[in-house]
Amino acid sequence: MFYYILTNFSLIPDIKDGKIVAEVKKMGVLTPYAVATRYGIRISVAKDLLEQLEANGAVQLVSGSHNIKIYKSAE
Repeated sequence: MFYYILTNFSLIPDIKDGKIVAEVKKMGVLTPYAVATRYGIRISVAKDLLEQLEANGAVQLVSGSHNIKIYKSAE
């Protein structure tokens, strides 16, 4: 069971939950689309989630442009 936080009228998975961070680390390449389809959330919410995970050090930005950002799990 995952816990969700309500932000700006959107539910995002709680990044403080260790299960979510562990599951995200198992994914090879992280894109907003991959995270959105995995958790059933909007792509804009997935972008916010990935930015929060990057700020916490759980993922690293590999490449990005103004259209898309690609992340990988931090070792």
